Amino acid sequence: MRTETASVTRLEDYQESPFLIDRVDLDVRLHPTATRVTATLALRPNPKGRADAPLVLDGDEVHLQALALDGRTIPAAEFEASAQGLTIAQPPRRPFTLTIETEIDPTANTKLMGLYRSSGNYCTQCEADGFRRITYFLDRPDVLAVYTTRIEADRDEAPVLLGNGNPVEAGAVAGTNRHYAVWHDPHPKPAYLFALVGGRLGRIGKAFTTMSGRKVELGIYVEPGKEDRAGYALDALERSMRWDERVFGREYDLDEFNIVAVSDFNMGAMENKGLNIFNDKYVLASPETATDADYANIEAIIAHEYFHNWSGNRVTCRDWFQLCLKEGLTVFRDQEFSSDERSRPVHRIAEVKTLRTRQFSEDASPLAHPVRPTQYREINNFYTATVYEKGAEIVRMLKTIVGDHDFRRGMDLYFDRCDGTAATVEDFLRAFADVTGSDLSHFSRWYAQSGTPRVAVKGTYDKTAQTYRLDFTQATPATPGQTDKEPMAIPVALGLVARDGRPIAASSDRVNAQGVFVLDKAADSLTFSGVPSRPVPSVFRGFSAPVKTSLDLSNEELLVLLRHDSDAFNRWQAAQTVAMRLLVALSTGRALSDADSAGLSSALETFMDADAMRDPAFAALVLTLPSEADIAQEIASDVDPDAIHRARTELRRRVGIANLGQLWELHRTLAHAGPYSPDAASAGRRALRNVALDLIAGADRGVGENLAREQFETASNMTDRLASMSVLTTLPGDAREEALTRFGERYRDEPLVLDKWFALQAAIPEDGTLERVKGLMSHPAFAIGNPNRVRSLVGSFAMANQMQFNRVDGTGYAFLAETVLHVDELNPQLAARLLTAFSAWRMMEETRRGHAKRALQSIAGRSNLSRDVGDIVNRSLEEKQTQ
Repeated sequence: MRTETASVTRLEDYQESPFLIDRVDLDVRLHPTATRVTATLALRPNPKGRADAPLVLDGDEVHLQALALDGRTIPAAEFEASAQGLTIAQPPRRPFTLTIETEIDPTANTKLMGLYRSSGNYCTQCEADGFRRITYFLDRPDVLAVYTTRIEADRDEAPVLLGNGNPVEAGAVAGTNRHYAVWHDPHPKPAYLFALVGGRLGRIGKAFTTMSGRKVELGIYVEPGKEDRAGYALDALERSMRWDERVFGREYDLDEFNIVAVSDFNMGAMENKGLNIFNDKYVLASPETATDADYANIEAIIAHEYFHNWSGNRVTCRDWFQLCLKEGLTVFRDQEFSSDERSRPVHRIAEVKTLRTRQFSEDASPLAHPVRPTQYREINNFYTATVYEKGAEIVRMLKTIVGDHDFRRGMDLYFDRCDGTAATVEDFLRAFADVTGSDLSHFSRWYAQSGTPRVAVKGTYDKTAQTYRLDFTQATPATPGQTDKEPMAIPVALGLVARDGRPIAASSDRVNAQGVFVLDKAADSLTFSGVPSRPVPSVFRGFSAPVKTSLDLSNEELLVLLRHDSDAFNRWQAAQTVAMRLLVALSTGRALSDADSAGLSSALETFMDADAMRDPAFAALVLTLPSEADIAQEIASDVDPDAIHRARTELRRRVGIANLGQLWELHRTLAHAGPYSPDAASAGRRALRNVALDLIAGADRGVGENLAREQFETASNMTDRLASMSVLTTLPGDAREEALTRFGERYRDEPLVLDKWFALQAAIPEDGTLERVKGLMSHPAFAIGNPNRVRSLVGSFAMANQMQFNRVDGTGYAFLAETVLHVDELNPQLAARLLTAFSAWRMMEETRRGHAKRALQSIAGRSNLSRDVGDIVNRSLEEKQTQ
């Protein structure tokens, strides 16, 4: 990949590698501080590459020990080597073998990229540019090779040795206490999918039979003594494999599939071929230590990484600009899996809540970028909600437009045509264009254009003609680097609802049989005939496109949808829209009488009577008010987080008071009896009970505190215990502090539970929280080098505590800036992710904006910043911004 400067890589500059690697033989002799890696590479010139190009291999903090070409030691005058790369100016213009011996220090590798030690275990993380930290290599995703890996280690230190592919051989090293294992992966893969693990690990496993009758051994490796907490992950893996066979026709292709859980990991998990490495928070679970949300996340992430076996591994991405090709598609696939395993409407609402909180805010920030960026300074900073969540929404829109049948045909063609290759977004879209005969060039703008489209919808009813017209306009705000936006192809799933709740079977020749209209112009309209009375339009059913919508509907009309719409998503959305209108009014200084909120409270009362027990998980979502971050996004300028907090507290109080009797009865009726189960129905009942508890506490502090204390004492599972703790954290006083102390003591030996304890305290919306967070950084369980600990405490403060991070005196910003600089010296990826908490700084009111800017400038002015942090801080401070 050629770069215009040393710091910017551009999509338009892509060139094929001048050399290809057909085979990689690795010999890795593990040692805590001096691991020796011998890489034997079978190279050949690429016929499509530049004929006179030098061989330039990537490196990063590796130390060359020996170098040979076709078995002959290369004289020092014939190559240049540094810790950052190796160049042979005149390599052979024929196939040749290069043998490279390097030395690395896994213990000193605090970046957690390449080969490192985690709690005494060796593991790797090579995406995106980590393999170059193991040996010199063509470390780019379009160079695919077949790997054979020999791993050697001290038997006492690392009795378990795992690699990609299938086990070939294992044995003792004569005359030593060391042993070895050889693994072979027959499927060509890029270096970012390489993995090895060595350590003391416990295992659970089972046999799996694929749809064609092949036997596969499944294994999950965890810290010894925690095997009983890996059972749910193993079950989720088996269900994922069966689902992918049934829904996408994709069968697993190796003899083994292994997952290893480690405690120090920058990401959630990694899809290395046949050897997935996971952050242990997404593997380990028991009723005593994991919440319902933890179980759901384990299920989704196990599925996500397994689904990558086809959408990412068998078909990988040509370059890192195509990251959405594997991540967006695989997020869509794991969302579909979770929707089939649980409640589809409930899961869809959860997906949209995440999208709006994380991706919409990214689109409205200085860090906005297209789903497929056109340039980057540091690729690690593009593992974003835009690539993942918005990338998934694009795939979902494609499915909505082409229909279920042709979507499956297109997926089959894509996998078959691109199997074993490094593909592009164009390859993906071409498969669907070919099976449908459609021109998808307009649709492809979703990959190229950043920002969240805004769609305004206005309805006009003609009583005489009995017609109803919907007028649509769309516009996408300017974003960094993109000022002029073209209209998008936006699928609008819709229907009409009569004011008495009946669906109206009206017709329009521009709406297909599935009830979808495609808005692909700046302005358009469609007319329904045979409409007997003025309807309430239900648009963007199921959230059919990732857009912001302005509806020409009154609160009364929206509440008709809450009570009667056949689309569950729009029922939830109606309640959210009414609540948001009230919250924005309160936040911006407009006084509301009790009558103003009475309509919402009355509608929720009716809803609870009719629907709460029928689908408790859905009811819990309907009863949950928009978050403070959501309200800030809605206001979008001159935001006052203190006013937002007061507004949400006040509306929570009003809704709670108006429905106190029903909420009390729900909390009592839904009290759990019997053994804990993480199934969706049981989780839904707990969710509704705990939302009821929160609203009760908002209405009556004394009653809420007593109920929360009682629930804390009697809870039989972590979900209910943590929910009671969450309510108590909003109620200052001895009860809260006593519960926090007891919780911390009870789980002092459970790192994943202590993460929850840190996060709860970091999110307390009070002036003393910053000092509390600083004090907790000295807690024996806190470690600045462990990503989970840092995210749980510092990340929760900066990203979940809108009021205290955005303190009007600027001390929250200053604290994060100081912490980012400290973490950057150890783990640049983690530091850069913390720094994204500043993404909304330009939305704040003037005083806070000034403090935030100075904090960012203090980071930017520091010498020796990592590329990760330097990229984020510079983009955050660039003058061309979106508003």
